[in-house]
Amino acid sequence: MFRAGIVGCALLLAAGASADDKAESPRGAYLVNTIMACGNCHTPRDADGKPVAERALSGGFAFNTPAIIATAPNITPDKETGIGSWSDAEIKRALVKGSRPDHGRLAGVALAAIMPANFYKALLPDDLDAIIAYLRSVKPIRNEVPDPVYKVPVRRDPYPDADAGFSKAMLADPVRRGAYLVMIGHCMECHSAWSRGASDFKAGLGAGGRTFPARDGSPEGTPAVTVPNITPHPTAGIGAWTDAEIVRAVTHAVARDGRPLKPPMAYGYYAALTEADLADIVAYLRTVPPRP
Repeated sequence: MFRAGIVGCALLLAAGASADDKAESPRGAYLVNTIMACGNCHTPRDADGKPVAERALSGGFAFNTPAIIATAPNITPDKETGIGSWSDAEIKRALVKGSRPDHGRLAGVALAAIMPANFYKALLPDDLDAIIAYLRSVKPIRNEVPDPVYKVPVRRDPYPDADAGFSKAMLADPVRRGAYLVMIGHCMECHSAWSRGASDFKAGLGAGGRTFPARDGSPEGTPAVTVPNITPHPTAGIGAWTDAEIVRAVTHAVARDGRPLKPPMAYGYYAALTEADLADIVAYLRTVPPRP
């Protein structure tokens, strides 16, 4: 059911668009609201931990870690508190390099390392344009969030697939297309091993093991989460899982044994992924080196 191959590939490979082409907003909406799950950080949450839909992408989700105290910023087109005064090139630079514009509030200050620019750097040009077109089209919301506090210098660990880059031609292969989706979904940001304060993408890609405390804004009593192994290891990972079981975990937060899975994974966003995209994600995960 889920091995849909490259059916629907045209959705991923829409060509010839620019950030001024409103026709690309549906593609941008799909990326932002599914695999990239931008609202998982950039949308504020209510007392029950649910996203506040009418304030989508206006910022307000706070992180307090040994490295930073930061609130995900407003990425609506509000000109004073969001990105409405940013040029297309400046938005692209923020996405792929983690750099703010050299004007306005926090001019030239790097975005927090939680922003996965090390994964987004290989976004295809058409997808970047579609994302910008969509962000330009959402409702501007005035919401000024606190300035970040960096306890250590901002550092992003290089992600091999992003550094190698992707092309449209490569995405005709379902496995490479799945790799692209996993990359822009920055899945391995959490699911890779953590060693000496850095992600181990070389020896620990997909091996899991990192523990995340409940994020600020989560309901009281929310437990810490240890990220699972998503390599095809037969016992430690998902090697014995069927494609349907993997898809159910990704989209409905249910483990193979029926256990409910927990945030911060963005299950609610992934539930809207197409079957073709889910199938290609599974195809790629089957090729990751199995790790104990």
